[in-house]
Amino acid sequence: MTDIVRPFRGLRVRPEHAARVAAPPYDVVNTEEARALAEDNADSFLHVSKPEIDLPPGAAPQADEVHSRARASLDTLIERGILRREEEPALYLYRLTMGEHVQTGVVAAASVAAYLDGRIKQHELTNAQKVEDRARNADALDAHTGTLFLAYRAASELDAEIAALSSRAPDTVVDAADGIRHELWVVTEAAAVASLASAINAMPAVYIADGHHRSAAAAKLAEWRSARRRADAGVAAADWFLAVLFPHDQVQILPYNRVVSTLGSHDLEGLLAGLRESFAVEPSATAVEPEGPGIFGFYVPGQWYRLVIHPERVPADPVGSLDINLLEQHCLAPLLGITDQQTDARIDFVGGVRGVVELERRVDSGERAAAFSLYRTGLEEVLEVADAGEVMPTKSTWFEPKLRDGLIVLPLSG
Repeated sequence: MTDIVRPFRGLRVRPEHAARVAAPPYDVVNTEEARALAEDNADSFLHVSKPEIDLPPGAAPQADEVHSRARASLDTLIERGILRREEEPALYLYRLTMGEHVQTGVVAAASVAAYLDGRIKQHELTNAQKVEDRARNADALDAHTGTLFLAYRAASELDAEIAALSSRAPDTVVDAADGIRHELWVVTEAAAVASLASAINAMPAVYIADGHHRSAAAAKLAEWRSARRRADAGVAAADWFLAVLFPHDQVQILPYNRVVSTLGSHDLEGLLAGLRESFAVEPSATAVEPEGPGIFGFYVPGQWYRLVIHPERVPADPVGSLDINLLEQHCLAPLLGITDQQTDARIDFVGGVRGVVELERRVDSGERAAAFSLYRTGLEEVLEVADAGEVMPTKSTWFEPKLRDGLIVLPLSG
């Protein structure tokens, strides 16, 4: 049976530089936000993960020059000694602390073969263009820099070992501007490395929580490099990618809300009448933050409504009963004409960490016509869908807190 993980000789940020290097993941900030965050900070890993910020405005993020710029920025961090290669293979422990919430996982090289075999299970579809772009980025860098967020069903012995190994002072600490603490421990002791890896590799499966495009890109790159290696044995393989694995009972999911730029062919009263076919609809004097499944908030300028799905509208299957599918089947598609949330420009997504205040801002500013607040998807629902071999709609889950890029890099060569 294919191993899921193995130790690796990581490129690790030197602790004294970590606060300046560590950056939000490439896919949670846009180019303008990244440019502002990296301004006056040549060490920011955003120069690697969002290299278009160092090119004139309007540069296409998919252009060859963008990926070349990313490689130059990574090489500079290595040449300056800010990132240093481990002398021996290691595993790492990564702890995220957000207020009272704490989660600690194992950073390892994860197997493309295990991903293709279904032992690293997915629950979302991906966009082919985004996958190819990420694969080209990793190919140009000759490294995986984005960390895949995996979850495993909590295992008491493994979790106790992680707790024991992380009881000493961390090797690296970053207190990010958003209030989240990031702590890293390097594990090189042979017995501890073997024990952690064996416990994970004995699991029947682990699950992609956040990073479906990164995992699909890793598989795409492995395919490319396998073909090139047949012609040139000097080409490095790309059979492993960078991942951190957290126990499922420590993982936190926040709502993933929606904003739309259309009311379809309806005025507000007509839309409310259409909604009443499938929902109980009541106006609310305060913002609606759903307290359970089947409950939705609906916001138009200056007014919230509370929507509760009629029980007979909820199917029994694990995918169809998800709130985001209920919203699509009984509102977005039939009333607003939005049938493909992944490609329709009339809908956008707002991570729950931004709260309902952001929904109100986007609607009241005229940027969008209306907004929907949703209850968070439960991790057990995610695992159930993955185990059933099914997929969830796009943007179903918002995992928080987010990892930071730049603390560890998985080189493909050397």
